[in-house]
This record gives sequence, structure tokens and C-alpha cells, in this order.
Amino acid sequence: MAAERKSAEVTDWAARLGWVAGLLLFVAFVYWLMRQGWKWRGSLQSDLPELLAVPERPGEAKLTMSGRYHGSTTAGQWLDRIVAHGLGVRSRVELTLTDAGLSVVRPGAQDFFVPKEALREARLDKGIAGKVLAEGGLLIVTWAHGDKVLDSGFRSDHAVEQSTWADTLNIMIKTTEGTAR
Repeated sequence: MAAERKSAEVTDWAARLGWVAGLLLFVAFVYWLMRQGWKWRGSLQSDLPELLAVPERPGEAKLTMSGRYHGSTTAGQWLDRIVAHGLGVRSRVELTLTDAGLSVVRPGAQDFFVPKEALREARLDKGIAGKVLAEGGLLIVTWAHGDKVLDSGFRSDHAVEQSTWADTLNIMIKTTEGTAR
């Protein structure tokens, strides 16, 4: 009776480790390809001028908002992400609107400033490259930078602030357009 018993199959560790190593190499290769694509997109957008630095004294704040910066795209093309100069990096954000323009302070990413003359439109929308929310979940600010017009997406920590921001920005833009003529 004891002679008929067989022991359990022994795991073939070499084959198992080979498969795990192959899978890890494949995942690393996919991440490398994604990084190369990001760098390639950045080189295609290298004609975009450097971002303006936030002025030391931008003026008295009309509005402030803390929240998330979700990225920038080519205006009207919500999937065409801009990655040049760090505009594709998601981060926390502190927005400040003054008479001079919009200060965008991002811890861990490059800060930038949008002069009021460069502002084109503000609206509430549901999405921007890589982020889709409920209708009106994002504040989209359209602005000109060099010869490109960009949309930048922000989400406030307090969603009720976003409509006030859109209204105030649009009033500021219309006032600026009226004085420019």
C-alpha cells in the first residue's frame, strides 16, 4: 500500500521564476515606451515659449482658490495634452486672480502666470485630457501663450467656487477686450 502512494509534484521553480522575470521585463518595457511617448510629445511642442513667472507683486487678490491642476490642452481639443514646460503634470494648485492676471502656483511643479490680456474665456466643463468628471466639475480657463491658445483645467477643493471664478474671469476678459478697442 505504501509503494503505490506518490508524492505531490514538485514546483518547477526555474520555469516559474522565468515567467515572473519575463512579465516584469514586459511591464518595464511598456513603461519605457510610455515615457518615450511623453518625451516625444514634449519635443513636438518645443516651439511653445517659456511660461511667464509669477510676479513678486501681482497686486491685490480678487479671488483665491486651492484645488487640483489637471493639465493643459490645445484649446477646443480636450484630448490633445500639452506636456512642454511641465504643463502636462498634474498637481495641487493655488490660483490667485488679480488685476494683472492669473497666478498659478503649483507645489512640486513649475508655477506660471497668465496676464489678463492673454485670458480668452472661462467655463465649467466635464473633462480635460485624462480627467472626466460630472458636468461642470472642472473650471477650464482658455488663454493665449505665444501663437497657441490653450485650455487649462482646474478643480477647486470647494466646487461652489468654480462658477464664481468662471463669472469673474469672463467679466474681467470682457472688460479687457472693451478697453483694448
